[in-house]
Amino acid sequence: MTDEQAQRPSPGKGRILIVDDEANARSALAEILKEEGYVVETAADGFKALAKVEEFDADLVLTDLKMPRMDGVELLRRLRLEPEREIGVVVMTAFGAVETAVTAMREGAIDYLTKPLNTDELLLVLERALDGVRLRHEASHLRAQLRERYRFENIIGSSPEMQQVFKSVAQVAPSRATVLITGESGTGKELVAAALHHRSPRATGPFVRLHCAALAETLLESELFGHERGAFTGADRRREGRFEQASGGTLFLDEIGDISQGIQVKLLRALQEREFERVGSNQTLRVDVRVVTATNRDLKEMVAAGKFREDLYYRLNVINIQLPPLRRRISDIPALIEHFLKRFAKENEKAVTRVSDAALALLVGYPWPGNVREIENVIERAVVLAEGDSIEVMHLPSELTASSRKSSVPSVPGATMEELERYAILKTLESVGGSTGKAAEMLGISVRKIQYKLQEYGAAPKSQTPAVQNEHGAISDE
Repeated sequence: MTDEQAQRPSPGKGRILIVDDEANARSALAEILKEEGYVVETAADGFKALAKVEEFDADLVLTDLKMPRMDGVELLRRLRLEPEREIGVVVMTAFGAVETAVTAMREGAIDYLTKPLNTDELLLVLERALDGVRLRHEASHLRAQLRERYRFENIIGSSPEMQQVFKSVAQVAPSRATVLITGESGTGKELVAAALHHRSPRATGPFVRLHCAALAETLLESELFGHERGAFTGADRRREGRFEQASGGTLFLDEIGDISQGIQVKLLRALQEREFERVGSNQTLRVDVRVVTATNRDLKEMVAAGKFREDLYYRLNVINIQLPPLRRRISDIPALIEHFLKRFAKENEKAVTRVSDAALALLVGYPWPGNVREIENVIERAVVLAEGDSIEVMHLPSELTASSRKSSVPSVPGATMEELERYAILKTLESVGGSTGKAAEMLGISVRKIQYKLQEYGAAPKSQTPAVQNEHGAISDE
């Protein structure tokens, strides 16, 4: 099923293929369903039905079970071999042959009807079955969107630190080792967690996320491990926890540094023994889950302060992937702007293709305390507000222009990328006392590139680079 098919609403109430070797029954059913607003095609047996499926994009197949050449159960099995079609199947069987219908249900049929058919029951079953098919279509479309959103290629960055992140993901993804992703808020920790999942052997399994900081301790325990009916006030039914939901896939626990000591003990056991109990149950459950966690806190400091269990820290920190803040990879900002510009222009059906020089100067010079998430939100806002093909200063939030007024970042119209790069290198060197090594680390570029650029600039005005030179007038490498 293509992405367009997943979103395409069927004409009328739905498209139904009727399969029955009795011509009169087939015709009568077709007339009833057409009168109810369904788009209907018919086939006399299973073989003809398979051929019809190729040309008639059915939402649902309503098939008799007992037919010559190919019966309904075999037709169902053949349809199940093509899961991308997402076709629902409802079977019809003679009264007294319910066992055959049960067999069909085990093979994947949505429901069954007994002959002679009751019209009201028929319409009710078909409506319910089509609702289920539509939900599966929507779920399939959402999964496709998630795969697109979390593609590895969507993590933007050419700076050395981001290249190290890419290398780590590629090395670690095939394993089942627990991974701790650290970094400031907005640096893209969830994207990296999803990339680990989608590049792993578990990619076909579920990727389940839980934001730990948003829940109280009792609710967090229930979310992680599930609960039994009556386990606490409001628990009116049994509920699977995220560990069970993620079985065969990856469980991503965001803001792991915010969980309580009590949950830390239970989580440690789940990680060590790969087993747990639902809240209110004595039954031990075992699951096959890879756990990836993330935090913007310093867990080492929390361990030293007695706020985080040391044994849990080492269990979580088998592999550590650290994401740099955006201010330490300034060279990635233009690429991020371009990526988000294209994405939001497409999503909002806007013909925005460029950023004006003045707006670009503001975007590059801003410190981005909210990191990649903040720049994403700013570009989305600008694309929505833009009236022409260009993002202008007026489309940017006031905090960017205010920040520009407080700093000496050049933001006049006409500033080129080369001029901005020159300013960033010289100003960074000034702030670190002329150390090309420290400047390179802050800018996310190589020392060699800084040295090359300095040679290219020649003798810069002293007013711009008072601290770039040491007391002997030479450029410092240290």
